[in-house]
Amino acid sequence: MIRIGVIGTGDIAGRMAETLTGMVHQGNDTICRYAAASREYGKAEAYAGKHGFEKAYGSYEELLCDEKVDLVYVATPHSHHYEHVRQCLDHGKHVLCEKSFTVNAAQARELIRMAREKKLLLTEALWTRYMPSAGILTDLIASGRIGAVRMMTADLSGNIAWRKRLLNPALSGGALLDEGVYVINLADMVMGDEIEELTGCPQMDPENGVDLQESITIRYRGGKMAVLRSSIIATGDRRAVISGEKGYITTDSVNNPQVISIYDDSRSGIPVENILVPKQITGYEYEVEACVRAIEEGRIECPEMPHEKTIHIMEIMDTLREQWGLKYPCE
Repeated sequence: MIRIGVIGTGDIAGRMAETLTGMVHQGNDTICRYAAASREYGKAEAYAGKHGFEKAYGSYEELLCDEKVDLVYVATPHSHHYEHVRQCLDHGKHVLCEKSFTVNAAQARELIRMAREKKLLLTEALWTRYMPSAGILTDLIASGRIGAVRMMTADLSGNIAWRKRLLNPALSGGALLDEGVYVINLADMVMGDEIEELTGCPQMDPENGVDLQESITIRYRGGKMAVLRSSIIATGDRRAVISGEKGYITTDSVNNPQVISIYDDSRSGIPVENILVPKQITGYEYEVEACVRAIEEGRIECPEMPHEKTIHIMEIMDTLREQWGLKYPCE
């Protein structure tokens, strides 16, 4: 049984707790909701009590000193991932770290180097990489149903700037690390990583200096292109369209697809097939299951989200931020 500790008790940590509870209620005996930690003991105690965790700690260090903790889920802001993951590894803990993995690729490389040296699992909780929908999309494209893929568009936009951390440069706020990371990952899954040209056009917040929204264009070897959008100040359709020579595929959502539709080249606008994604608890269960498998098999990375992919995506975002002149205080 893998005893899970959670660092940070905000919204996304609550979502993970809901997931773990659902897994237990479904009879999953490979995990244990073991410990939660916050910088304030009262918050950790309330979280643990609400979600059925056995222990509550008023500091991250206390949780990490608990020898019973096997796997730590890091649910703190992007700006603190490097520090907190490093702490976890120093204490010999396996780590599932929320996206974006770190603030930049240099931090990601250093943490991955540490994990490899210590032979500990370290993986990014980019949930779309672990979902069944990822396999469905990959298989559809490989099957040739829509012919060779030439173009894709994807949007992940929501009017969520009321979340104060997203406008705070000290917490590595902005649209790119929070929303853009999803569309970039989807493009990588569909188009591959042979990038010839990468450009991004942002709208920056004049007050705080973070990116409020952006359009990203990626041109790949072989005549393929991706046009991606992300925003924290506008509501978008949050869909993806993957266009091939003989048809196209759509997903009803970039970051949690429920229906994947296939269209032919008849221009009827009517799908020839709709594929329903398997029912889920929250969608986070797949990354937890992947971690359990990896730990049991003695792996230091999950095949669904290999270290090289985490670094590659961070490098893309580094390049974009360099174009925009966006640097965070923690860098």
